[in-house]
Amino acid sequence: MAETSTRAREMARAGEVMRDFMARAVLFQDAVAKWGGVNGTDLQCASLLMSEGPATPGELAERTGLTAGGAITTAIDRLERAGFVTRDRDPSDRRRVIVAAVPEAIFARFGEVYGRVGARWNAYLDTLTDDQLAFANELFAAAAEVNREEIELLRRH
Repeated sequence: MAETSTRAREMARAGEVMRDFMARAVLFQDAVAKWGGVNGTDLQCASLLMSEGPATPGELAERTGLTAGGAITTAIDRLERAGFVTRDRDPSDRRRVIVAAVPEAIFARFGEVYGRVGARWNAYLDTLTDDQLAFANELFAAAAEVNREEIELLRRH
């Protein structure tokens, strides 16, 4: 019985910890964006372009859930003015526009904060065993996949 109640307690705590982590991650990203002179959605657009590669405005709208046309165009305009993205014609189809991140500009503006956080995380990760680190990586990868799947489900409905 004690084992079951311990597991139930830890399962409940896991839910609390994940909710807190997700809320703090969103608030952290928003604070970083504001500190850097952009809004949170714009920073996420730039981040997705860095991690997933260049995209047409329509593809970027799909990645972010913003409306193609108005909202994504406004975000791209702001990012371009800030120097964080470029907008160029697709060399293979001049009718298409390709939006690409400018990593040097993004790192120049946000590298101080992300570098500091990265150093703090690395210091913590250095305290973990190889097995603990592998578990942590699996846990975060699984959480990201659950979030990705739920985003897709929400967008379909």
